[in-house]
Amino acid sequence: MLGKILAFLDKILSFFEEWTLLISVMVALVALFFNVVLRYGFNYTLAWSEELVREVIIYTTFIGCSAAVKNRSMIKIDASVQLLPKLKMPLTFFSNCTILVFSGMMIYYGWLMAALQAKTHQKTIIMQIPLVYLYAILPLMGIMMFIRTIQVMYQDVQELREKKASR
Repeated sequence: MLGKILAFLDKILSFFEEWTLLISVMVALVALFFNVVLRYGFNYTLAWSEELVREVIIYTTFIGCSAAVKNRSMIKIDASVQLLPKLKMPLTFFSNCTILVFSGMMIYYGWLMAALQAKTHQKTIIMQIPLVYLYAILPLMGIMMFIRTIQVMYQDVQELREKKASR
């Protein structure tokens, strides 16, 4: 039952991650390309394109965290695992628990930051995008990382069960 729910969530999150990252990066690339052409070809600059690219970099970084957890691409120090292979599972469990704590903090403090931006009605300088939209990425990223970490931990437990059953 839990495996089916996690597989369903994986499909939803993968679709969201892949398409939003693709679209946002493509929009930023097109805006940046036109800005370069206008700057060097016509001596005219689009100020908003640089702000857009900055916001896309922020967005892709935070949403990419969820994809990194899914692909097990988080930054790790694996020298201890290579020296003592028996520590692989306990250290992996500790790493995953640390990610769960971090994602919980991102949900909580990201929510507080987004609420503060909603109260103050701040906007970006050039494009006038309400900052609450940008800060809302923080709790969203925390939720996505939390779900992805649960999925990874579930996969690890399943692999352990399969190894024990095959012995």
